[in-house]
Amino acid sequence: MKDITLIILCAGDSTRFELATKKQWIRIDQEPLWLTVTNRLSKYNKFIKTIVVSHKDEINYMKKFSNKIEFVAGGSTRENSIRNSLQVVTTKYVMITDVARACIPKTVIKNLIKNRKKADCVVPVLDVSDTVVYKHNLINRDYVKLVQTPQLSKTKVLKDALNNQKGFTDESGAISANKGSVFYIKGSTKSKKLTFKDEISNLGCLKKPSKDIFSGSGIDIHQFENNKPMYLGGVKIDTDYGFKAHSDGDVAIHSIIDSLLGAIGGGDIGEFFPDTDPKFKDADSKELLKYIVKFISNVGYTIINIDLTILAQKPKINPYKDQIQSTLAKLLLIPKYKINIKATTAEKMGFVGRQEGVVVLSNANLKYYNWKKR
Repeated sequence: MKDITLIILCAGDSTRFELATKKQWIRIDQEPLWLTVTNRLSKYNKFIKTIVVSHKDEINYMKKFSNKIEFVAGGSTRENSIRNSLQVVTTKYVMITDVARACIPKTVIKNLIKNRKKADCVVPVLDVSDTVVYKHNLINRDYVKLVQTPQLSKTKVLKDALNNQKGFTDESGAISANKGSVFYIKGSTKSKKLTFKDEISNLGCLKKPSKDIFSGSGIDIHQFENNKPMYLGGVKIDTDYGFKAHSDGDVAIHSIIDSLLGAIGGGDIGEFFPDTDPKFKDADSKELLKYIVKFISNVGYTIINIDLTILAQKPKINPYKDQIQSTLAKLLLIPKYKINIKATTAEKMGFVGRQEGVVVLSNANLKYYNWKKR
C-alpha cells in the first residue's frame, strides 16, 4: 500500500540491555539490528517512505548505511521520538514499531494493513495464559491482553492525540485517551520484544555477528609552541613547550581517534570535535578519546589492538613509553600488551628533524561485538 509510512524507533540508550553494545547496533552477520529490522519489514510491504529514528549522537553514522531511508533524531522519550518523526510524515497512515521487536512475522504486517480502515489505530495483541493478580485481586485473564508493535494509525488522528495527550507508552494508549477508536488483531509470540540481554538467545531469526576484522589508520601532526604544557598519549611530558592546537594538542591521541574512526567508517576527529567549536578550546584529549571509545562500543565494535608510531626528534619518547601504554590501556579499555608504541627520529630531516613538531601514525584493528559469546 502506498499510503503508509514505516517508522522504526531506535533512539534509546539500551540501559536495561546491559551489554557493551546498544541493542539496535548488535550485528546480525554484518548488518546492525536496526537495518536488519528495517530491511525485513520493507520487504513485507511497499511503504511510500521509511523513517528510522536515531539517537542524536548516532544519526550521522547511521546515514552512512543507507540512502533510501530518512533519518530523524529522536527525543528523550519514545513519545517525543514519535512526535519528531511525524513531522516528516505525509501519508494517511503510519506504521510504527520498536527496533527491539526484531522478528515480526509477515502475517502480522499484512493483517495490520488489511484491517487499517476498521479503526483509528490497529494493534496486535496476545492473550494471557497465566493467572493475573492486580493489587492482590484476581482479574479475569480473558480481559487482559499484551499489546505489541507495530501499530498502524491514522496519521492525523495520532498527531492530534499526541498534541493533546502526554505520558503514553504507545500510540493506541494516546489515541484511546483522545477518544479515538482502537481495533485489536492477533499478535505473534515471534514479535517478542528484546529488552534484557538474556532474551536475545530466544530470538531465532538473528544470525550471529560476522568475524570480519576492520583496520583503520590515523595520522596527526602538530608543531611546537613555547610555554605550553605537552601531553602525549595522555601523559604530561617534562618540557617547557607543548603543541600548538585548538585542544591540548595531544598528537598521539588524535591519531588514535582517527584510526578508530577509520576502522568503523566513522569519518575523522574533526567531524566529532571541530576546531571551530569554542567548547573544544584547550579540551583534554583524554576526554575526547573516552567519548570515541564509548561511541565505538555503542555502535557495535570491540577494539582488538593499537599500533602507534611516533616520529620525534624531540622530546625523547622512550622514557615515557610504559606510562603512555598504561594510560592508553585504561582509556581504550584493552590490556596494555595490546598497545604497541614505536618511536623514531627523522634523522634531522624535514620539520621533524628541525625540531619543529611531532608526527604520530597509528593503526587500529577492531571487530564486531560478539553478543553470542557472553
